[in-house]
Amino acid sequence: MYRLTIRQLILLSVISAVLASSLVAVYDRYDRVMLPTVNATSEINPSIAEQDITKTKKIGLLSSDEQNNIQVYETISPGVVNITSTTYVEDFWGDADPQQGTGSGSIIDKQGNILTNVHVVKGAQELTVTLADKSTYNAKVIGTDPDNDLAVIKINAPAQKLHVIPLGDSQSLNIGQKVLAIGNPFGLDRTLTSGIISGLGRPLKTANGRTVDNVIQTDASINPGNSGGPLLNAKGEMIGVNTAIFSPSGGSVGIGFAVPVDIAKRVIPELINYGQVLL
Repeated sequence: MYRLTIRQLILLSVISAVLASSLVAVYDRYDRVMLPTVNATSEINPSIAEQDITKTKKIGLLSSDEQNNIQVYETISPGVVNITSTTYVEDFWGDADPQQGTGSGSIIDKQGNILTNVHVVKGAQELTVTLADKSTYNAKVIGTDPDNDLAVIKINAPAQKLHVIPLGDSQSLNIGQKVLAIGNPFGLDRTLTSGIISGLGRPLKTANGRTVDNVIQTDASINPGNSGGPLLNAKGEMIGVNTAIFSPSGGSVGIGFAVPVDIAKRVIPELINYGQVLL
């Protein structure tokens, strides 16, 4: 049997101690390198993740049709105005008693011209227009076309406040096509309603007894105060001017009428330049 001397035992102990310490150092280094570490830059921010999830859920809850409604409203409604007409009637005591009516209108250019109905402004001694930002301006009648129940009034407002509503085309409309109406029913400013084109080519008798041909029929809710406001297609283009409703009660029953925008496009230049439609 081989026996180790004391000197060899001491030397072996020293070598073993050195090897053991080296193994500990290597393991410690290996452990620190290989174990995953988490720091501030690699952590996921819970609030950001939750916001992304919430946003995705909200988008997922909206149909494409709803998104279109929202887009058209946000783009076009700043161009719809509230028109207040005031007339003064002498009361029993001889005092002037103001009587007011409200309607809607569409800004059609940066010069402050606004398209509306004749019956909205007829007989008014004062006209006031309220814009989307609640600023108010006095208005004057520029021209009227009683045969088509169309009128142009004008305000003197900064161009940056005048959001022009684009005029579309009423020649290529189809029954069943989606439409949107924006107006001020019962004084509720810039109310949005939606529906479809229910009929085309309807006759509509105006206040002066004349008949407007090719009127658009819609089931989009139209009520007193909507008169003069735009009827829009899904692109946000005006295709008609909301003018009348058929209703035994005076409220909307789903039968509304709009003068086609092609008629408006034909008469607007003459109303602005001459105050009337030339024969």
